[in-house]
Amino acid sequence: MKTDSRSGNSAIAVALYELFNPVPLGFFVAAWIFDIIYLKSFVVMWTHTASWLIAIGLVIAIIPRLINLVQVWVGHAYPQGSAIKVHFWLNLLAILLAILNAFVHSRDAYAVVPMGVILSTLVVVLLLLANVQLALRQRTAYGEAK
Repeated sequence: MKTDSRSGNSAIAVALYELFNPVPLGFFVAAWIFDIIYLKSFVVMWTHTASWLIAIGLVIAIIPRLINLVQVWVGHAYPQGSAIKVHFWLNLLAILLAILNAFVHSRDAYAVVPMGVILSTLVVVLLLLANVQLALRQRTAYGEAK
């Protein structure tokens, strides 16, 4: 949610959003890596750690999504199909898949494979896609504004 001075967004909300938004991606990527390590080694510690990383990532993901929800959807400052709204929807879909992934990871360690790895991969891909499309579309919009 990169903003400019014309948007009217609260500076504190923007700062909190920019601070917390990248953190869940790190937790989900680490969980994805641990799922892959478990797939290769079958050491139960890796899947237990991945389940904790997913849970922590989900808790931290709440803050930026609530800020994004209020500032993007209540203010009506962004047109339909804007980069920020697409970013919101892709993040929301990734969070819903991460919730499902948390339930999958709550099973016995041997029951996590392969569904846990697939869900972890989808979550990471959706979050990366959301961030890349936001960066590219904002870069294009910034280039057109010059």
